[in-house]
Amino acid sequence: MPHAIQVHKPGGPEAMLWEEVQVGDPGKGQVRLRQSAVGLNYIDVYFRTGMYPAPSSPFTPGMEGVGVVEAIGAGVHNVAIGDRVAYGKNLGGYAEVRLIDADYVIPLPDDISDETAAAMMLQGMTTEYLLERCFPVHKGQTILFHAAAGGVGLMVCQWARALGAHVIGTVGSPEKARLAQAHGCEHTILYRDEDFVARVKALTGGKGVPVVFDGVGKDTFMKSLDCLQPRGMMVSFGNASGKVDPLDIGVLSAKGSLYVTRPTLMSYTATPEDFRTSANRVISMVQDGHLAIEVHQTFPLRDAAEAHRALEGRATTGSTVLIV
Repeated sequence: MPHAIQVHKPGGPEAMLWEEVQVGDPGKGQVRLRQSAVGLNYIDVYFRTGMYPAPSSPFTPGMEGVGVVEAIGAGVHNVAIGDRVAYGKNLGGYAEVRLIDADYVIPLPDDISDETAAAMMLQGMTTEYLLERCFPVHKGQTILFHAAAGGVGLMVCQWARALGAHVIGTVGSPEKARLAQAHGCEHTILYRDEDFVARVKALTGGKGVPVVFDGVGKDTFMKSLDCLQPRGMMVSFGNASGKVDPLDIGVLSAKGSLYVTRPTLMSYTATPEDFRTSANRVISMVQDGHLAIEVHQTFPLRDAAEAHRALEGRATTGSTVLIV
């Protein structure tokens, strides 16, 4: 029988157990994948800890991966048995074999490897919707991105450069600063050593930035508002440091009629058409050389707990892939 990571009760990394699972035949509109690689993302931590409630118990974490279609259900016409495909949504990725809705898998070109594909989907589509749909970034704009040396951060630095924008990025160490700079981040701020608000104001001649992209959450939210220009937008898309405290919206008027949004990839890829558009945009950015996927860490899938410890300990850079 195939194995998968199962979480019976929310908790720390030790809550993830490597267990045999029964995987049946695909139902209508589904395919069964024999997986080769799975991406690691902070949303996996949110589900594991119970910050995001799982739809069932036990459940298998993981939102992106790559595999070969080994069976198809009724009504599936977009892929065939033997196709190599990737996905970037639908819980259940930490598994050797899984069922998934066929509308949310995308065939892969031969020039994209399994590891690259496993690392590029969720983070790449996150980058796409953040920069091109949530707040369309234009040539000449300067943006602030927190955790610029992380998986999404390195993609944002490259994507924004391709759009002709300038990135100010916060990082946790000189090594991470050099990594972000190598991927297009023009100005890095060591958030442990510098006041990032003061530095952003200095870099922008006191004006601030039109948008802040913040996946850190609690530790950076309020100070990020002070980095914005009047009528600027705060895009809070993650909670790596914990949930943002309740906000008195009067603060937004006092700081310059600001906008705040809390978007999710699930909303921006809610339909099969949205999913395909976003996924194909990511694939084209990779193939055109605008987006290099940096897989800096790999772990065996059965050792997912160790990967989570590294991620939560901020010991990772770029992307991490779990090898099946």
